[in-house]
Amino acid sequence: MKKRLFINGEWIVAEQYENLYSPYTEEKIAEIPQASDEQVDAAIDAAYNNREVMAKLTAYEKAEILEKLVVLLQKNRVEAAEIISMESSKPLKFSLGEVDRTIETYKFAAEEAKRIHGEMIPLDAAKNGAGRLGYTLREPIGVVAAITPFNFPMNLVAHKVGPAIAAGNTIVLKPASQTPLSAYFLAGLLEESGLPRGAFNVVTGSGRKVGDRLVTSDKVSMITFTGSPEVGIGIRNKAGLKKVALELGSNAGLIIDDGVNIDKIVPKCVTGAFSNQGQVCISLQRIYIHENLFDEFIRKFKEVTEKLVLGDPLNEKTDVSSLISRNEQDRAKSWIDEAIREGAQVITGGVIENNILLPTVIVGAEPHLKVSCQEVFAPIVTINPIEHVGEGIDYINDSKYGLQAGIFTKDIYTAMNASKRLEVGGVMINDIPTYRVDQMPYGGVKESGNAREGLKYTIEEMTEMKLVVWSQEQY
Repeated sequence: MKKRLFINGEWIVAEQYENLYSPYTEEKIAEIPQASDEQVDAAIDAAYNNREVMAKLTAYEKAEILEKLVVLLQKNRVEAAEIISMESSKPLKFSLGEVDRTIETYKFAAEEAKRIHGEMIPLDAAKNGAGRLGYTLREPIGVVAAITPFNFPMNLVAHKVGPAIAAGNTIVLKPASQTPLSAYFLAGLLEESGLPRGAFNVVTGSGRKVGDRLVTSDKVSMITFTGSPEVGIGIRNKAGLKKVALELGSNAGLIIDDGVNIDKIVPKCVTGAFSNQGQVCISLQRIYIHENLFDEFIRKFKEVTEKLVLGDPLNEKTDVSSLISRNEQDRAKSWIDEAIREGAQVITGGVIENNILLPTVIVGAEPHLKVSCQEVFAPIVTINPIEHVGEGIDYINDSKYGLQAGIFTKDIYTAMNASKRLEVGGVMINDIPTYRVDQMPYGGVKESGNAREGLKYTIEEMTEMKLVVWSQEQY
């Protein structure tokens, strides 16, 4: 299946193609176009030349386009999920969940398209403000270049494309090299939804070639990127004065206080650690549990983990499948081996079977080990005992990341104290740090990012504020 670039409303053949392989079966599933410099520029020009067309759409018209997209996604729900599973090896049950979230995300975008407004400014509160009326407007920023990751190839794209359309911007999308099929599927649906020609463009190719051209173009007004801190920092350094919104890495931590119900917590923690093979920015990676509960928690966590079904991502019963690539699988295994050499103990997992890294539970991992201090992005979780919650807070804060953290406790004072002390963008009280709904402000501090996603908040990033002041004097 040979795909084509989507530029200015047309499906364009590329000069060069690369084969796309299934991470699970390692069989060829498609041929993906590698955009030339001229084709990337053509996509940017298409978006740039159609800025006014998008900017002139009414709130009703933008919402209507997004609502039509929602209907099309609902009709094609299973096909969309199968595409995700085929190209990323995400188990089908989780791919269906991603499509459902994507539908909800575009619904929120349609609703927010009707709520973009400024505010009145009480100018007469100033000494020389009498006789004047002031207000602000939110206007489209222009061309948005979206660079997206593989782990949520539809919903994380929706978090960039949805608010961009709602705000009246045009878009050039560069999807992850392993998951471009979802992006091309979206392009077909948006074409059918009535989005103006040239308002949405998809170009595939290497991040270094396509990404750099988008980042350095004077015609692009904003870069929105989800991925690694190293790449994100590089983008910001090259982008000049254009807006740059970065959603980066994490090694999300959870604190479990004494006295909580372990039986209720364990299944939730297992899901948070191993869904999508741990390839989630807020995947539960570090657990700090009160020493009184440690042995019971480890035993029950191991039991639930070993009941997970491993196998073909297209099988509805599968819980865990292959990582996105052999390189990532080997890298994750090397981190486990490092932890073992340094004295940590693997309770379960730690091996690769049938091209799947088994869900891995590690105890006794020191903070300096990669499985603790880096973003593991694999089905690996570390569990360590603590004497009190404050110790757990210190461990979580001892990190270059700060996306989300969680705490289970029965004590309201403990919860409030943790919510203030944890150095993260979001604190989940009595839940795992993996919790997210798509309208909430989502983002981190430190090397976890510099912006907030969630439709309302992204629209603020993707618009410019204009001040209008009227004088009541007659001339």
